[in-house]
Amino acid sequence: MSDQIPAWAHERAEVRPHDPQWAVRAAAERAVLAPILAPCLVEGIEHVGSTSVPGLAAKPIVDLAVTVRDLDLAAAEVGPDLAAAGWHFVPPDLDGRPWRRFFVKPDATGRHREAHLHLIAAGHPRWSEQIRFRDALRCDGALARRYGDLKRLLAEQHGDDREAYTAGKAAFIEEAVAATRE
Repeated sequence: MSDQIPAWAHERAEVRPHDPQWAVRAAAERAVLAPILAPCLVEGIEHVGSTSVPGLAAKPIVDLAVTVRDLDLAAAEVGPDLAAAGWHFVPPDLDGRPWRRFFVKPDATGRHREAHLHLIAAGHPRWSEQIRFRDALRCDGALARRYGDLKRLLAEQHGDDREAYTAGKAAFIEEAVAATRE
């Protein structure tokens, strides 16, 4: 692995109006990923995150999530085929989220992210939380609008600090997920 930090690693967080092409891109990525991930896949490939919610403003990065039996084994097993398909592995020590193995697919320029792939251990609560949050946003337009407003504000305040942008959404997401349990 090169020690050079890719341009997409420090890409500014920019929230854009919803684009119906995000669902089309997600479906195309899922079709390519299905045979690559088949050896380790526990559940299907889910389009999650803001681009999966019709009408919701989002960073134009398609998030896909899958469950696997063993994170490290799965990353090692499918990593070379993912790399051949344009995906870049983000090592766990850089990702800082031990519950997943993370891959980024940049665009042809290498400057912008097109998609994220989250490998999540089967049975980890993060899987069901992502699905419940996505579904809550899809079903509740007011919740989705509030989330879009928050994302635009955070992009203005923390666009150059992706970790701060993400951290700023945490309480909203936790509250929305908690409400799905009631």
